[in-house]
Amino acid sequence: MKCEICKEKIQETFLEKIKGTFFKKKAICSNCQRKYTKEEILEKI
Repeated sequence: MKCEICKEKIQETFLEKIKGTFFKKKAICSNCQRKYTKEEILEKI
């Protein structure tokens, strides 16, 4: 699965869960969550 903002592959845990979150049904990596505020993420997706 790829991040909707930076287009990089999102890492997964051993249970095949992503190390990130879904924001309005779009996958966002943890690095982008740290970089951007909620409002900036909404603008970018």
